[in-house]
Amino acid sequence: MDARDVILRPVISEKSMNLMNERKYTFIVNKNANKIQIKQAVEELFGVDVEKVYTMNYIGKLKRVGRNVGRTSSYKKAIVKLKPNSKGIEFFEGLQA
Repeated sequence: MDARDVILRPVISEKSMNLMNERKYTFIVNKNANKIQIKQAVEELFGVDVEKVYTMNYIGKLKRVGRNVGRTSSYKKAIVKLKPNSKGIEFFEGLQA
């Protein structure tokens, strides 16, 4: 699996921006990717040193509109913690207030 197939998109939220102070960055990742693949993909794409990877699986919620029943999509989220001597990820640095 290519690094760009593992990391799908960053998560930009108030909580993820607050985690940046602790050198933690949040991404939506491929559901089939494991922690080792996520670590290698972040190191390859952004040129940083990863200390730890936390992953969470989210199952889509059941939604109903009238008679129509459906589900929101399931996804996997990863929080990547960088080593203290590593540089930050430039993509997120411009977003910090």
